[in-house]
Amino acid sequence: MKIAIGVDIGGSHITSAGINLETYTLIPETYYSSAINNKASKEVILEGWATILNKTVFNIRDQEILGIGCAIPGPFEYKSGIALYEGNDKYESLYGTSITEALPKYLTNSEIPLRFLNDASAFGVGGTLLGSTKNKKKVIAITLGTGFGASFISDYLPLTQGVGVPEDGCLWNEPFLNGIADEYFSTRWFVSSYESKSGKTFKGGVKEMMERKDEHIVSIFKEFSHNFCVFMFSYIKDFDAELIIIGGNIAKSHSLFLNQIIKNWEEMGLNIPISIINKTDEASIVGSAYLFDNIFWREIKNKLPNV
Repeated sequence: MKIAIGVDIGGSHITSAGINLETYTLIPETYYSSAINNKASKEVILEGWATILNKTVFNIRDQEILGIGCAIPGPFEYKSGIALYEGNDKYESLYGTSITEALPKYLTNSEIPLRFLNDASAFGVGGTLLGSTKNKKKVIAITLGTGFGASFISDYLPLTQGVGVPEDGCLWNEPFLNGIADEYFSTRWFVSSYESKSGKTFKGGVKEMMERKDEHIVSIFKEFSHNFCVFMFSYIKDFDAELIIIGGNIAKSHSLFLNQIIKNWEEMGLNIPISIINKTDEASIVGSAYLFDNIFWREIKNKLPNV
């Protein structure tokens, strides 16, 4: 069995697990997760990451580990493994740090190689490898949460350029209405819209908003569905996508928007399947572990963006 460790590093958490690269399945007893203080010192952050990784490594100690693949947000030099977090309110103490060199010092096995992939790309790759989504050639993967993530996948490879692919394969910074996409397809849009409609200050995310179950929720999700369909339409057509994958915390509320999105696109003459992935971290872990598939690595290693 070929095993690699997949890691999902978010803005405030880390999750890791061993992945069977022959079946793209997670090895249950190797799954560990923890919150991370992204404003802590470099040493505290690295030690926090290593604590979870060491637990996963320990439970695969009797088998060969091909490497540790990390799904990690930008800005980051993915080929060299250097963190570039500056002025974005997370992990700023890591700025200029070579994670490739620094993290192994905290690992019980410092010889395991490390590779890195943008978190949105890892989710897209992993999501395309899983279950009913497998064997789709051209996929757009979207993560809806604190930010608006996207990746354009062709034959399991995340693209950063090409026909129908925006610069660096990203959508968060693309123009939309009176700003950029990230301002309309992230948690803060839902919160600001709720506060505007209700006239009340709100603390929390979409999950907490849904727990209120008041008359503003339906209106907000209807507006979100309309905006999402309008924004995504041209990208889907230009890329000639076969499938849309949606994950992230907001995707867990898909009962309030999925049917509306499908209806809207049908009215716009677009018929495309949508797959909701509730376990976003699992898809990201599979995608990051896939960095140790030799064919995939040969294809992607010189195309990794530094964003």
